[in-house]
Parts: sequence; C-alpha cells; structure tokens
Amino acid sequence: MPWIQLSLEAGDLDLEQLSDLLLEAGAVSVTFQDAADEPVLEPAPGATPLWSRTRVVALFEAGAEPAQLIAGLRAPLGEAAERIESATLEDRDWVRAWMDEFRPMRFGERVWICPSHQPPPDPDAVNILLDPGLAFGTGTHPTTALCLEWLDRHPPADLEVIDYGCGSGVLAIAALKLGARHVWAVDNDPQALIATRDNAGRNGVGEGVDTCLPEDVPALQADLMLANILANPLVELAPTLAGQVRPGGMIVLSGILAEQSDMVRAAYAAAFEHLVVDQQDGWVRISGRRRDQYA
Repeated sequence: MPWIQLSLEAGDLDLEQLSDLLLEAGAVSVTFQDAADEPVLEPAPGATPLWSRTRVVALFEAGAEPAQLIAGLRAPLGEAAERIESATLEDRDWVRAWMDEFRPMRFGERVWICPSHQPPPDPDAVNILLDPGLAFGTGTHPTTALCLEWLDRHPPADLEVIDYGCGSGVLAIAALKLGARHVWAVDNDPQALIATRDNAGRNGVGEGVDTCLPEDVPALQADLMLANILANPLVELAPTLAGQVRPGGMIVLSGILAEQSDMVRAAYAAAFEHLVVDQQDGWVRISGRRRDQYA
C-alpha cells in the first residue's frame, strides 16, 4: 500500500502547532528532520534537540489527495503552504531495509561494531554487538570513531574508566572488552543509561559497568576518562572532569569541531600535559595525561 507524504521546511513556523495541524488533517505520523546537515549530539538536560533549519514530514494513508490536503492547510499556514512538497512512497519492509543498510564497521586494528543480525566478519576480533537505537553512538559518527580508534591503540587493561556522555554505551563496552577492570557510564539522559545497561548485558560485560547521572558520580579518580560530548560542555566541565582523573591518568575528549579545538585544549592545559589533537572529517579528538601537580 503506498503512502502520501507531505513535507516542508518549517522556517519560523511554530513546530508544535504545525505538527498539530498536520495530525488534525489526518496524518498518521509527523516527524522532524535536519534540513541543513546540522548534528545535534548532546542536548542539555530537559531540552528538546531541534535544528536551526527543520523539515517537517507528515505521512498520510493511501487515498489521501495531496492537492486537497495542501488546500486545507492554506488558511492556517498562509504563504508557507506554497512550500509544501508532496510525494508517494511505496510500502516496503522498513525493518529489513534498515538491517540491510547497517553493516559491520572496523575501528583501528581489532575493534568491530556489528549489527546483531549479521555474524562478525572476524570472530576473533573485539566484536561489539550494537543496533541503532534512541541513544546516540553506534560508531558511525567521526567523534565516536575517533574514541574507538584511540581505545584500540591504547587498550585500558585493568583500568578504572569513566565514560562521560555514554549514549548507547559503545565506548564503555569497548573499554571492557579491551580489558578495563570497571567502567562508570555517565549520562544526563536516563534513557541512555538504560540503553547502556542493555547493550552491555547483550555483549556479556554487564557486570563490569555501573551507570549513573552526572550528579551521582561517586567520589573517585579514574585511570581513564572518556568524554565524547560537545565543546562547550567540555569547557564548562573541565574542572570536574580533571578532578575525576588520577595523577598520571589519561583523558580522551571528543565531540569537538576542528575550529573549537584550541578553546577546549586551553581549558584542559592546566591539568593535562602532552595534549594531542587528532582530526577526522572536521571533528577532533584531544587526549592527554593528568599532571602530577594540579590544584
């Protein structure tokens, strides 16, 4: 059965009101999409992650007449109704289509992220079984890839690790599979903590990870801090994150655009030495060692 799709770039329209209008017109679903390739990775607590340019997409059942739908929206939307685009979508097995598109990915020499429906290409590698979900982080974004590649080159054998901004738990799981003694997985989104626990259990490392909100991190100093969030939160959290790393311990920061690297590096220079900046596709990773003397 084909579906009728209406879409438009919202501009200055109120998104909630627009969504309500489309649902009242008979839409079976309304979704918001990025209209300008603008990633939203780690929203603030309680914030709804949207983009500066948002495309609204409404799906209607077969038999709906696009011209009539658009005509009915002209009164409430005014000139914006002229921007509405219509299309007919053939029905398909969307789950199967998604599964066909998500394939195993290798990071560094040994680490693979593999969808659960496919056998790992190398059974002897460090294989992480992970399917895309609501929480950010399946390895497809350069920020996650940069961190996985660092872990592959620096296995955290027998180390206490903090994964700050854990998302799906991919970095926590990778650290444990590479020999970490224990990981604290931290995120301001409770759903991310659930995803991390579920994914860790699916990968056989559930006993090695504890999850908590940022305000519940226990008083400890880890051997390794992984923080894949965004540049501004990293700068704001610099004293907190530095204080949670033991002298001589390592920090790995990502979620940073190349033009933001100097700002983030400066925020951590007092506490960390030998800060190294690595870049991939316009994003950077900063890694360094905690100074012995830091107040």
